[in-house]
Amino acid sequence: MIRQLALVAALLSTFALPATASAERPNPLQDGATWEHLRPSYFADRPIQDGAGRFSLDAPFRAQDAATVPVRFQQADPEIRVVRLTLLVDENPAPFAAEFEFGPDMGAIDLETRLRVNAYSNVRAIAETEDGTLYMVGRYVRASGGCSAPAARDMEAAMAQLGRTHVRWIAPEAQPEDRRMVQVMVRHPSNSGLQRDQITHHYIPAWYVDRVEIHQGGALLFTMTGGITLSEDPSFRFSYSDNGAGGLSIRAGDIRGGEYGGDFRAGL
Repeated sequence: MIRQLALVAALLSTFALPATASAERPNPLQDGATWEHLRPSYFADRPIQDGAGRFSLDAPFRAQDAATVPVRFQQADPEIRVVRLTLLVDENPAPFAAEFEFGPDMGAIDLETRLRVNAYSNVRAIAETEDGTLYMVGRYVRASGGCSAPAARDMEAAMAQLGRTHVRWIAPEAQPEDRRMVQVMVRHPSNSGLQRDQITHHYIPAWYVDRVEIHQGGALLFTMTGGITLSEDPSFRFSYSDNGAGGLSIRAGDIRGGEYGGDFRAGL
């Protein structure tokens, strides 16, 4: 019941302006051996620079709900062109959370999503700029059990909402007139494969959203490739440069071939 109430609260706050940064206390990346084992798998021997001052990743010091941990990536210098962003959770059974590839209309990246965190872990964001340089920022998050936590809703309720895509444009936060902020959520259980059926105690097979593509008009904002570390009901809150198209085209899919999304007129 506590888990269900926590996720209901998280979903109710999805279309509010979420508090992502940890005001509780600072939580910088911690030294650990795991990253040295992971790094070659994702970036081979490419050098990775410290992104502090250019980029930031906000995440709570201690997660309220390990299955829906909010993280927000922002860049400080709007002149830097970020073409790719990779999110990793070191200590998760599957550390890869998501990779985003950005079109030019995204402009300076301000992107928030929600992750599962299975154990106390570094959460990393590695940004690749137009010239191929890699920069890393991150936070150390205290949470446990996020990948195996049961879903907030039973499967019948989840299937009734499956694939419904919610879009909400958010009032500007002192942004330039040509910038807009929006939140997109796709209803999906996003089973991790590590959860157990509460009646049979058998593992529930993995079934999750593994791709999202968002355009305005014919211009790409971003494509996302995701894994089991993305939370149930994947959510993305981001800003972008308005090209006058008047709305967004959103396409999402899961590992079983499900296709979701639609075309949405801009609000505000």
